[in-house]
Amino acid sequence: MTQAPRPPDYHAADATSEDERPLVRTEYKFSHVTTQRYLPLPGKAPGWPFAEIGHWKVDVDATLDDWIAELSDWRREHLIRIGYDDAHYRRPELQWAQRNFVHAQMMAEDRYFYDPVAGRYTVDRYLDDLERRYGGIDSVLIWHVYPNIGVDDRNQFDLAADLPGGLDGLRGAIADFHRRGVRVFLPTMPWDQGTRDSGRKDWESVAQLVQAVGADGVNGDTYNGVPRAFFDACDALGHPVVLQPESTISAEEALIWNVQSWGKKAPNEAIPPVAKFKWLEPRHMINYENRWGRDRNHDLQYIFFNGIGYNAWENVWGLWNQLGERDAESLRRIATIERTFPAHFVSADWRPYAHTLQAGVFASRFPHTGSSVWTLVNRNEYEVAGEQIAVDHVDGARYFDAWNGVALQPRLDGGRAVFDFVLEGRGFGAVLALAPGAEIDGLDAFLARMNELAATPLHRYSNQWRALPQRLVPIEPVAAAATTPPGMIEIPAGEFDFVVGGIEIEGQTWEGVDVQYPWEDSARRNHRKRMRLPRFFIDRTPVTNAEYQRFVIDSGYVPRDTHNYLRDWVDGAPRPGWERKPVTWVALEDARAYAQWAGKRLPREWEWQYAAQGHDGRRYPWGEDWRDDAAPAPNRGRRLRAPDDVDAHPAGASPFGVLDLVGNVWQWSDEYLDEHTRAAILRGGSAYRPQTSHWYFPQAYRLDQHGKYLLMAPSKDRSGCIGFRCAVDAA
Repeated sequence: MTQAPRPPDYHAADATSEDERPLVRTEYKFSHVTTQRYLPLPGKAPGWPFAEIGHWKVDVDATLDDWIAELSDWRREHLIRIGYDDAHYRRPELQWAQRNFVHAQMMAEDRYFYDPVAGRYTVDRYLDDLERRYGGIDSVLIWHVYPNIGVDDRNQFDLAADLPGGLDGLRGAIADFHRRGVRVFLPTMPWDQGTRDSGRKDWESVAQLVQAVGADGVNGDTYNGVPRAFFDACDALGHPVVLQPESTISAEEALIWNVQSWGKKAPNEAIPPVAKFKWLEPRHMINYENRWGRDRNHDLQYIFFNGIGYNAWENVWGLWNQLGERDAESLRRIATIERTFPAHFVSADWRPYAHTLQAGVFASRFPHTGSSVWTLVNRNEYEVAGEQIAVDHVDGARYFDAWNGVALQPRLDGGRAVFDFVLEGRGFGAVLALAPGAEIDGLDAFLARMNELAATPLHRYSNQWRALPQRLVPIEPVAAAATTPPGMIEIPAGEFDFVVGGIEIEGQTWEGVDVQYPWEDSARRNHRKRMRLPRFFIDRTPVTNAEYQRFVIDSGYVPRDTHNYLRDWVDGAPRPGWERKPVTWVALEDARAYAQWAGKRLPREWEWQYAAQGHDGRRYPWGEDWRDDAAPAPNRGRRLRAPDDVDAHPAGASPFGVLDLVGNVWQWSDEYLDEHTRAAILRGGSAYRPQTSHWYFPQAYRLDQHGKYLLMAPSKDRSGCIGFRCAVDAA
């Protein structure tokens, strides 16, 4: 709706002749080593004992002009220090980033993105949900790697190829996003140096991947600035991309080629902070993220005040942390304003801390071509009514309340226009000023939309957070056995303390982490229940390659999705000498098909643990202390080796005589799902322990621990380190 912003010339914009320069009464003297994410706040904080309790003493307005003057000096010097060149921001292929106001990290396993029953991507369903709840997104990060990476030796690029339909399927999903006007990022992980070596430099592999699937950007996980080598490698293939580091840029020269970044941890003080990199380069788009936040009000005030974007991340490694209704509605209105005036929000002449008239109300001014937008945030918990802001006035200027979608009739005070309106507690406001004769295409439609939204004040929306309820997937009943079937062990009826906890790396002790057992009212990390189990039978060992081969031959079973199926077999049969090794590269669906053929079922997790632990709550099947002879030796290499035979470690037997429970291959058990995520519980751990990073899928050898493995589709779920065993009810 507005013209493209002009390139900034800070040397001209910030420079004034000495006789024009206003006198600075309060010196700030910003240091050239100002290296934090956020600039020092204006105003002088009181000393002890009021440093923490006396923010009300800070007179921000009194020194704002001095703060801006000295900050402009600092910016001019700092850009020289980093040898700043804005060429990347002027490249037409990258300028979409300057309009990337709402971004979302999306788990590839999200059930709104992929339907495992239909076996197809459902991009429209995913986007329709976001548009309904908070107005939609401008870009998405498709996250397909962590937390499952490291369960076997597949690297980050292998996991992309293992997505449903392979790279062709991913290309089709990206095309669906593009059809809806949404740009797509893919991630790269510098810490993935313990799985299979791709044989190429990371940036070469990334460049080939994004070119092959048509992605638009690269998100640098854990990067404080994505190295220029990634951009150069993509550019060399004729596929320039937007680089987006997860963390705030530390080597500030990286601002030159990282035209985007994420923001984090903005100080939640009475005075909203200014993002340093937005001040240095207003065209640098920041998508602020607060993945674990349940109340996003401060986040949203911060982005509106700075004129930057948001990362509306809700599916956090399988835990659904949905934006509350009030926050979602706030984001919808903020994004509507930012998308309507994109050139304003990257203006070289933006001014944070424009003068306001009410305590606790802060504003920023974003001018562009005959018009200006002021964004206002009310940091007070209570409504503030009355005159809020005064701006320079010229005859013929027109004014609008852009937040409420109505024209404003200011009180004229000399050469100033003074505006009177209401700001909700912890709320937002916006003023649009048009110079005489200035027009903005679509303004009437925009104002009508904002007026429609404003009809329901934000405080009418709930912001209560709730964990998504999870459901344990039922197991199809099978015929009970009166006597012990061949190859199985009888587990007598009895009571035991089912005590187990999830080993997810992140999530702390949040409600919603891990799984929700049927007797619990929400998911949580730690679980305990005294249980009485009836008599049942369980396989003495995991299902072997030889046993699975008999099933394939007898049943003719071929899965609908064959990618990675029995990947370590050769010509449809186990490798010579592998007959007694546990079958792997079978999905949960494949394991269930075998069990049905065999007249069995997969064990419930508590059955598996009881068979492994007995009545005494021991830490390992054989006792309290680890024994090297009771399980395979750990594999710390970058490639998988063959599992041990299932009966190779008799010292590892449980009190009931069950073998190969821990440390050879993980074993499938129960499946849980909520509205957005499917996950399987894995038991027993494996021998594979990739090194170099603490972000790999952790092991769970102890019997009071389990792994939660996110499920998407058999092609990606199958693993060289996951097998299974079966159970049967007793008659």
